[in-house]
Amino acid sequence: MDGNRRLDFHGNYTAQIHGHGHGGISKAVMGQLPRGTSYPAPPMHETALAEIICDRIPGVEQVVFNNSGTEAVMVAIRAARAHTGRNRVALFEGCYHGSSDSVLVGGSDLPSPTDTVRVSEPGADMSGLPSGTTKDAVLIKYNDSVAVKEAVIKFGDQLAAIVVEPIMGAGGVIPAKREFLDTIRKETKKHGIVMICDEVISLRQAVGGAQSYYGVIPDMTTMGKIIGGGFPIGGVGGLREFMTPLSERGNVANLGTFSANPISMSAGVAGMEALDEGAIADLNRQGDLLRAGMKSSVQRRKVGARVSGIGSLFWLHWTETPVDCPRVVEQASSELSLLTYIGLLNRGVQVSARGMACLSTPMEDSDIELFIAALDDTLEELKRDAWI
Repeated sequence: MDGNRRLDFHGNYTAQIHGHGHGGISKAVMGQLPRGTSYPAPPMHETALAEIICDRIPGVEQVVFNNSGTEAVMVAIRAARAHTGRNRVALFEGCYHGSSDSVLVGGSDLPSPTDTVRVSEPGADMSGLPSGTTKDAVLIKYNDSVAVKEAVIKFGDQLAAIVVEPIMGAGGVIPAKREFLDTIRKETKKHGIVMICDEVISLRQAVGGAQSYYGVIPDMTTMGKIIGGGFPIGGVGGLREFMTPLSERGNVANLGTFSANPISMSAGVAGMEALDEGAIADLNRQGDLLRAGMKSSVQRRKVGARVSGIGSLFWLHWTETPVDCPRVVEQASSELSLLTYIGLLNRGVQVSARGMACLSTPMEDSDIELFIAALDDTLEELKRDAWI
């Protein structure tokens, strides 16, 4: 409205992996519009997107679609409870798995980074949640294999699922340690717990998602964002055994008037076809280039900040402590994060207000250079004005 132009490193919280107005996606959507926007029965477009996803992702043999990552996680947990006959769900400190009641715990008010507690007391992330939300949750320190084992020893026979982001998104864009994911996989198999990988954000890491990058095959996978080509979508996939509750033989329904609507499906097919191995490799190369430039700027300006991320995801944290779990992220300066956000905005660069950011396929190396220059100038201004 004010005539400003900004380069979008926000991507609607990583959903717009092809930027805005992608030609192939626009063509697919405009071609479908005259034919209808929703039907009362599964459209052929649903099968087309399902085949792409099942072909690409190791832990997905079958998939159902809904309208958001929130719905995907909600349905996956419901299916896990039906599969196991258990009720409790283990989550990790700092997690964000959407806005359904059962996962809105543990996003804030975490123990300090030096606290020795590994399995902490869940707290509600907002008011209005039923008391069972915190009673049914088990909260574990992220990237801590010992914490996983401790939680399973204490609650294993009560746990329906352990839900984990292989790359934590809203909690700080923190890549999981391989040993950590391997421990989750081993302990869940041993104790009959469903391992759910939330890949709503991390699916962009590789053609087969972060699970293929790490070499870990979960029982169930939740998806959203990039699989819809910029339109509302969610997906629950998994190995056949764990998808049974959602099949015709099961008793768990995946409900939604607009689930698998042909607009989202058409956009998703076009978007996923464009997100091939070459596109992801280039995104990840640019991500490495950008994070290296950010770290160089931080070192050159001699400021107390850390850069986290992997692939095409990144975040600048105002802390001098290495960022390996959300406990560290919570201790970082939110004031400096906001000032950095404003500084970047003033220089034509858009990230999230907290600092979470990502790349998209239309970007060129010159855009990466623009970001690094904008950050460097912002850091210089913060020093000049005595904020740091």
